Amino acid sequence: MRAPKHASARLPRPAAAGRAGLFPWVPVCLSLGIGLWFLLTGRIPVIGWVGAAAMALVGIGAIKVAIPLAERGRIGWHLADGMRVCGMALALIAAGMALIAIRSADVAAPVLEWRYYGPVEGRLIEIDRSARDRMRLTLDQVVLRDMASDRTPERVRMSLMNDDDPLPPLGQRIMLTGHLGPPPGPAAPGSFDFRQFAWFDRLGAVGYSRTPVMSVSEAQGIAWTMHRTRMAISRSIQDGIGEQEGAVASALMTGDRSGIEEATNEVMRASNLYHIISISGLHMSMLTGFVYTALRLALVLTQGLGAPLPQGLHKIAALGALLAAAAYLWLSGGGVATERSFVMVAVMLAAILVDRRAISLRTVALAATIILIYSPEALTSPGFQMSFSATVALVLVYGPWSRLSPYLPWWLRPVAILLLSSLVASLATSPIAAAHFNRTAHYGLIANLLAVPVMGALVMPAGVIAALLAPFGLQAPALWVMGIGTKWMLMVAGFIADLGGAVTAIPMPPGPVLPLMGFGAVLMVLTWRDGPRRMRGTALGFGFTLGAAMLALSAVLWLTATRPHLLIAGEGDAVGLMTAEGRAVSKPAGGGFVVENWLLEDGDMATQEESAARSGWSGPRGERTADLPGGWQILHLSGKGASERANTACQPKRIVVIADRTDLPKAPTCLLFDLTRLRQTGAVAIDFSNGEMRITTVME
Repeated sequence: MRAPKHASARLPRPAAAGRAGLFPWVPVCLSLGIGLWFLLTGRIPVIGWVGAAAMALVGIGAIKVAIPLAERGRIGWHLADGMRVCGMALALIAAGMALIAIRSADVAAPVLEWRYYGPVEGRLIEIDRSARDRMRLTLDQVVLRDMASDRTPERVRMSLMNDDDPLPPLGQRIMLTGHLGPPPGPAAPGSFDFRQFAWFDRLGAVGYSRTPVMSVSEAQGIAWTMHRTRMAISRSIQDGIGEQEGAVASALMTGDRSGIEEATNEVMRASNLYHIISISGLHMSMLTGFVYTALRLALVLTQGLGAPLPQGLHKIAALGALLAAAAYLWLSGGGVATERSFVMVAVMLAAILVDRRAISLRTVALAATIILIYSPEALTSPGFQMSFSATVALVLVYGPWSRLSPYLPWWLRPVAILLLSSLVASLATSPIAAAHFNRTAHYGLIANLLAVPVMGALVMPAGVIAALLAPFGLQAPALWVMGIGTKWMLMVAGFIADLGGAVTAIPMPPGPVLPLMGFGAVLMVLTWRDGPRRMRGTALGFGFTLGAAMLALSAVLWLTATRPHLLIAGEGDAVGLMTAEGRAVSKPAGGGFVVENWLLEDGDMATQEESAARSGWSGPRGERTADLPGGWQILHLSGKGASERANTACQPKRIVVIADRTDLPKAPTCLLFDLTRLRQTGAVAIDFSNGEMRITTVME
């Protein structure tokens, strides 16, 4: 007997949708397409796009024909449902590839191809601090001397060597003299690629300046007036609280981190509290949660006093919280991470307004889908991955918490939920943070349990109250309370950071680890049912098993990964040799940032000076040599006359590295990495296996 032609008969059975229906799979499939584009480094040939288009057409065709075929009795309803699900997946994967390709083309801007020294003019759009604790300016509408507009970078970023000079307001057109160069490539093959970040940020050059900043013209337009207002609020918070507590409070409320010293940043990283000073979903949810709760309580109290109020007080509170979130988005400067947080919170508050569950995997999936559509490159950022991993983990514990919380005293519930959310979020994000930042804070969980509840119960509410009282000049008491909270957080960070063995460097995982970890965890979450027995022998059971296998494989790959035997910097100014003591670099100075990355990615907390003191290298400072497997030898030449010495140093079975150009023949007897070749290859990794040499370059 054929199934009836009824709408419900055409829908997948509940088991086919997994834990939360089909919609949570939408961002997963989009992510697969975006990840495929990044895997191919954006260089998809025409035949590849033809294949993607064909995949999309096949998917759409499967969606269209599945139901008619089932209605005619040609195929069973289970097969029809499977065709629809697979068709949707294929179409969404192709859509993900298209989204990131369109985004990449949309942000395309000129990139400086050579080193430049001279006047730099542009509009100041951002002020922050570099990793070297230098004030850093980002300019757009750039003008460079003797450079055509179609070759001039759209944006440049410059560090100021002299921090004592006063900084102009945002939006002002300025001029200074500086050194610029193209965004640097990865420190080693497989390392973080700053050029990719710079591309999507339209950043075409980076550099530094030693000259004072001169004003060319005043800022114009209401947008820059609002920016100046935001910076004035930031200064008011810093002046009202003082010292680093005020700088941290300002960062929490306005997103302005220019007042935070690098020493403070380092302490926060060592205690795993650095996420606190970067506005994210945690801050947005705490602020909107406080506003929503306060408004709802105030409305209920007003209604209890006899005031005539409409029904649906929770919706009025949700609307007020949404407006507060929008105000916070503006006040924080609207960075990418903050915009992402606003989308997540706005989706949940909108769910309350339309009588849907605010806390569910569907709302998280909707927020992720919106973000991936307007900013698909966010998929590769640690902020996106950590935000959604923490949010999904909190959604998963919400059900058990809602059943347990009625048994707790009312006064204990807020504290308990803050502690629980800190614990869950820390556990969910720790592996991702370790993979991205090559370090783990052993006592980070304790630090978060001590600091995050104070931020939620004291700092953010005080910040909201200070904002409400500021127009009347009465914000001082609220800022005082806020300062107590930020001072406590800094005290916790300092105490934890000073504990012995607080931080351990983690070796960089191989490329497949993070995708396997992420998609494996998502598969397990979305295919889990009420118990293993219900999943046994089903598609859900297979998906759950596959996800667990992916997680296990990611752990095995990470634990068994080996680091390259030899690393050569992209500028030829440093060479790192792996020894029994750890990586030994050829020089105690030079290539600083690159060498720091090498050591961290090795899981090594040594400084460059300590690394250079290890055994493995011999010879004078400008002519360092080391023996390699298979009878090979490495020679690193530096200093004056290095290019002339390369002529006699170039011999068979020898690798010669020099941070200069040479006039050696195109086919030298040695394996030569001079500046000319390194500019073509980028940083180089060399491994030896059974006496055979394997060379991997950044460009590859």
